[in-house]
Parts: sequence; structure tokens; C-alpha cells
Amino acid sequence: MTIERRRRIIRRRRTAIGTVLVAAISFLAGMTDAAGLLIAGSFVSFMSGNTTRAAVALADGQTGYAVILLGALLMFVAGNALGIIIAHNATRRTFRVLTGVTVILGVAAIVTGPDFATLQFYAIVLAMGLVNAAVEHIEGLPIGLTYVTGGLSRFGRGLGSWIVGAPRRDWIMQIVPWLGMATGGICGAFLERALGASVLWLACALSALIAIVVFFIPPRLQKRHAHRSLPPPVHIRPRSGL
Repeated sequence: MTIERRRRIIRRRRTAIGTVLVAAISFLAGMTDAAGLLIAGSFVSFMSGNTTRAAVALADGQTGYAVILLGALLMFVAGNALGIIIAHNATRRTFRVLTGVTVILGVAAIVTGPDFATLQFYAIVLAMGLVNAAVEHIEGLPIGLTYVTGGLSRFGRGLGSWIVGAPRRDWIMQIVPWLGMATGGICGAFLERALGASVLWLACALSALIAIVVFFIPPRLQKRHAHRSLPPPVHIRPRSGL
């Protein structure tokens, strides 16, 4: 077996593992997103929608509701930041992030009742922000777990490039998060209608199950799912004239 062939096999395995992982986590995100929307009445990962709703609420004089939605934006940003902090220098970064998501979803499942509605809403939003740090790319392709608009856009642009003659087909992978979110969302909606807020316990259990499975993925592979920082810019000094 040549070195090049061995590299291709290893890359296919990494891609397959990453794709299954993205599908599972995006299913969890979709399930939690749909259930959270039905429980809280507001989006828990679609921050563009919450921004628009906050603007409309302000125009309608619903200042209190607008403030809650703006607070959700801050919680989502905080969740993304917390995910990077938790994963920093971790050997099993995906496992650590999913463990954090499990804990926060457990808190959201505990704090029920009208008096804790906003706290529960914020806890779900925080978990949805946090989960984005679990997988950030697969073999250099950017992946979004809780926001699929960018993935659908990349899928469409890749399709257009393929139609006009581009040979690469890795853009097909961009449809995976949407499929996971869609199927997870359907399950989450049906489960919320049947179980109410108790569906959050199922989301918590699913997150824990995925975390346990991820624990056995080699740490070096989990690190490859992290965002690749760009190399420092090279400053070229202008040459003096002759």
C-alpha cells in the first residue's frame, strides 16, 4: 500500500466519523431547538429570528419581551464563548463540550414552572450556543450545528460551482447539519406535544449518550474538529529603490 493511498483511507475514515458526529449533534440541536421553541415560545438557537422579534416587540411597545430576547442574544454569544473556553487545550474537546451541554440541559429540565420560565429559556439558549464548539469543521470544511442557513448557502454555491464544471464535491457534506436539524426538530416537536417540558430530560439523556460515544473517539481526531486558526500575516518590507 502506497503512502498516498493510506492517507486517502485515513482521510475517508476521519470524514466518515466526523459526518456521523455532525449528524448526531445536529439532531440533538434540532430536537432541543424545536422543543425549546414550543416550551419558551421563542427561538433558542435562531438568533436572527430573535433579533427581528425584539425589533418588532420594541415597535409594539413590548419592552419587557424585547429585553428578554436581547438577553437571549447575549446568552447565545456567551455559550459560544464558553464552548471555546471549555474546549481550550482539551485532549477530548468534543467530549468536554458535550458534557457541558448535558449539564446545562439538565439544569434547564430542573428549573420548570412559570416563575423560572426566563431562566429555563436562557439555559437552553446557553446550551445551544455551547454545542457549536463541539465540531467546527470537517477536513477543512466549515460546519454549523445550530444554524443551517450558512450550510445551505454553501451547499447551493457548491452545487452551482459543480454545475459549471468544478470537480470538487465535498460541498455535499453541508446538507448533513440541515438533515440532522430537520429530523431532530420533527422528533422534538412531537415529543414536546406528548411530554411537555419533560422532553428536556430526553434531550439531556441524548446529549449524555453522544458524549459517552464521543469519549472513545481518539483525542487527536477530536482536536481536528476544532477551528483552524489562520497563520500570522507575513509582513513584507518594501524594497528601497535603486
